[in-house]
Amino acid sequence: MHEHKVPGGAPDAHHDGGPVTPTGTESSALRPAGSGSTATGQRPAGKGNRAALIGAAAAALILAGAGAVVAGGSLLPVPESTRPVPATAAAVPAGTSLGVCPGPARLLEGTEAGTDPQFSPVSATAASAVTGAVLGAAGVLPASRLAQLDGTAAVEIAKESGQSPAPAGPPQEPVAGVLASRPVDQVTILSADALSNQQASSAGAMKFTASDGDLQGTATSNCQQPSNDQWLAGASTTVGRTSVLILANASSTPATVSLELFGGGGQIQAPGSRGLLVAPGTSRSIVLAGLAPGEEQLSVHVRSAGGPVAAVIQQSVLRGLTPGGVDFIAPGAAPAVRQVMAGVDIQDPAGLAQLTGKPGYEDAGPALHLTVPGPSDAVVEVKLYGSDGQKALPSGGVVTAKAGAVTEVSLAGVPAGQYTVAALSDVSFVAAARVSRGLQEGQASDVAWAASGVRLGSQHVVPVPQGGVRHMVFGALDDRATITYSAITSDGKVRAASTADIAGGTTSSIAVPDKVEDAGVVGYVVSASGGAAYGALLVQQDGRNDVSTLAFLPEAAGQETVPVTLSY
Repeated sequence: MHEHKVPGGAPDAHHDGGPVTPTGTESSALRPAGSGSTATGQRPAGKGNRAALIGAAAAALILAGAGAVVAGGSLLPVPESTRPVPATAAAVPAGTSLGVCPGPARLLEGTEAGTDPQFSPVSATAASAVTGAVLGAAGVLPASRLAQLDGTAAVEIAKESGQSPAPAGPPQEPVAGVLASRPVDQVTILSADALSNQQASSAGAMKFTASDGDLQGTATSNCQQPSNDQWLAGASTTVGRTSVLILANASSTPATVSLELFGGGGQIQAPGSRGLLVAPGTSRSIVLAGLAPGEEQLSVHVRSAGGPVAAVIQQSVLRGLTPGGVDFIAPGAAPAVRQVMAGVDIQDPAGLAQLTGKPGYEDAGPALHLTVPGPSDAVVEVKLYGSDGQKALPSGGVVTAKAGAVTEVSLAGVPAGQYTVAALSDVSFVAAARVSRGLQEGQASDVAWAASGVRLGSQHVVPVPQGGVRHMVFGALDDRATITYSAITSDGKVRAASTADIAGGTTSSIAVPDKVEDAGVVGYVVSASGGAAYGALLVQQDGRNDVSTLAFLPEAAGQETVPVTLSY
């Protein structure tokens, strides 16, 4: 493993992109054609015939005149008022940056029958906290806060200053608004207002940890932007496995949610999975075993009409009386022909083989879940990139994933270490990777799910939960990539930038220190250039089998424009 110690830093941020050329359409006018009718009959000779000849001659003159008028009209210039005005780009007002953070993990009380859960106290040692950061522009911080889901009890991160960033002038020291390990007991919202019509760069993460009880372990989740369409992979509803889907509506509009469920045997038609109402400022929990019981592999497609929702699955394992881990399954990338998961930590292959061969421990090893929502099977090639290059899977790395179903691929058998997992197919699919920790039967272990992430660009804000052992894990797929990273500390400073050069087809790890110059590290600003690179934060605990992983969130959208064409 390549490990770089972090001195902290400020990013060498950049933004790649090309101009969008708007296209217009020309309209053509439809002109009505004239029509006429003729009557036939017998006429007397003499005056009648002469009159007919005179009438015919007059008609010919009229038609000739009309033709001249039409021809003359076609030579006239198009009136100025009918010419189209070239399309111009109009700025779209930037909205508030919003992230919904899940509440603490909670233990189901009593039977799991039905879909409405009852929760009981977790343990005496359980703790949950949110850590976040909001970047300023030219020394000005956007107004930002952490609030409850209904908007009450807000904790102010930065006040409204009334200032705007200077359009020009000498560069100023970057600043950040920070939230360091704020205890929470419910779903919360991290929000930051737009600044000079630019969406704020902000991000947060919630960390749950417990050293006793059935939910022993560490679970983390990004504070995610609500959406009307999202995919979650990695759930299980077999004996001892509990999956609770949590839907949160942070908008002012009611959300009507429909769920599509995919299992190992195909799509599951479940009564009660449609028309789930989530009122504004509320959350709703659904026990997935009530919709799809006995599923070893389960993926959920969440779609909402009306208000967008944030969705997360609380997944826990209990093997008899032995805790098997807890995690928050977050939405991954939408169906695509390539999916990449960074921060996949794999243990010793011999120890994994011995443990997963025991009854009840079949799912205690690393694995990849592939979900194909379409009607065609997908032939998927799976590649693992470690610290010294690609490692071959014992299975060969090529698998056929059935249409409309979830397929599991074991990732065991490669040397222990941290990996980036890339899956490629000619058919769109969804993917997530299971990470496990603990090799002793009868001893508490933990589980985490690495969601498929986005290719890194410029100025990603990466929140770093407090406590434990943290590593930023980066993977470069085909070509060499350069990572620029800057520590955000609890005193609101963005520290000097450092860089890491990652060879193509490898994975590198950067250890996160507790402090930089006596100030705690609460996050990073990360940018990437060169080849395609992906990143995740790996969270562990000294002396325990805890593990969790956070995929890096997309960078802020910045100012968006739309083409506007005028004609009159």
